[in-house]
Amino acid sequence: MNRIKTIFVVIAVSLPTLLFAQNDTTNKTWSLNDCIDYALTQNVSVRQSILANASNELNKNQAEANKLPSLSASARQNFSWSKSEDLLTGDSDFSGNNNTSYGLNSSITVYNAKRLNNLIKQAELDMQSGIYDSETIKESISLSILNAFLQVVFLEENVKNAQNQLDATTEQLNLSEARLQSGIISRSDYLQVKSQLANEKLSLANAQSNFAISKVSLMQLMELPVDENFEVLRPNLEELANENLTPVASDVYATALAIKPQIKSAEYQKESAALNEKIAAAGFYPTISADAGLSTGYSSYNTSNYFGQLGDQFTPSVGVSVSIPIFQKKQIKTSVAQAKIGYSNAELQEIDTKNQLRKEIEQACVDVLSAQIEFEANQESYSSYEESYQLAQEKFNNGLINSVDFLFERNNLITAESQLLQSKFNLIFSYKILDFYQGNPITL
Repeated sequence: MNRIKTIFVVIAVSLPTLLFAQNDTTNKTWSLNDCIDYALTQNVSVRQSILANASNELNKNQAEANKLPSLSASARQNFSWSKSEDLLTGDSDFSGNNNTSYGLNSSITVYNAKRLNNLIKQAELDMQSGIYDSETIKESISLSILNAFLQVVFLEENVKNAQNQLDATTEQLNLSEARLQSGIISRSDYLQVKSQLANEKLSLANAQSNFAISKVSLMQLMELPVDENFEVLRPNLEELANENLTPVASDVYATALAIKPQIKSAEYQKESAALNEKIAAAGFYPTISADAGLSTGYSSYNTSNYFGQLGDQFTPSVGVSVSIPIFQKKQIKTSVAQAKIGYSNAELQEIDTKNQLRKEIEQACVDVLSAQIEFEANQESYSSYEESYQLAQEKFNNGLINSVDFLFERNNLITAESQLLQSKFNLIFSYKILDFYQGNPITL
């Protein structure tokens, strides 16, 4: 049964790769969930953790099997020759003999200070800890994919904004050219707008380059071969507006303590380390074992027939043995002392894991509050610059201001728009991180 389970686990680890290899991943629009699911099936660390969990389960099954009695059978055929001499004639001759023996033996540990029971408990704890370690790896990868996915969406939006700015400036340049020919504006004003257009072409090229790099980064995190046709499904970010949250770090931390896999894993590791001391201390106590056996045999020296000898020499046996430790060169004392140190280290590891989680949550709560303030400020700033730009555009079209003043207002608007876009994505990411610590699914 265990062998079948092991084969099943190996297939489970390998099958996702084979299935995704057969599926056509080109010309597909990837949602965030698609990206996370694909990454979790392809990531080497996740697949290694699955194999580690299978190994831990085998160790647990073996620990349980160690309590069962052992049973072994043996058979031996022996041939021997000896030289004999006739005392009367002085003649010598070789004579042969063959012996056959059969045996059946069984033994079981009756008492060992609960060492086997504690080894079973420890194997169970190690298996549970491994399962939560695997979940921790999956969560870490999911967060990395979320961050990379949002970067792709943000930079795609940045490309659209850059293109819109370029289109608007192109129209402005055409208008300026017509006004130049009509003598309404100076050539200097015209060249200012033309220079602005060149700058915005460069900005668009940079935005397109950054967008392409972000897609490559996401595909590499997913372990997906780079595909030029890779596209992500843009979520409706307008619904993810400022929620004006006021998260309390202590409340979020209390929730996270009860659900986060790294905390569960640290707890199981501490319990496992506590058992090491009991397992090592069992060496101070005697070990009692019981054994039983059956044996029989045949010898050619005996004149009885083969099966008759096997029946006549049928010998059952039962025994009990006690192994009492007297002097073991401090090995047991050292093992117990090392186990105590290991438990103290596991306690510190659990404290460190909880402290790390608390710090991350405290930072996440601060990030949410800061992101909300920044987003609101950028919204107000953008509204102000947009109104100022519309007024400047009207004045420029009527020849009331020169191109320098107009482009100054336009650049302010471009900067404000970029900052607003960045703050919006920072806010969304901070919300998702807070959801993550509260146990909510990672979705967009």
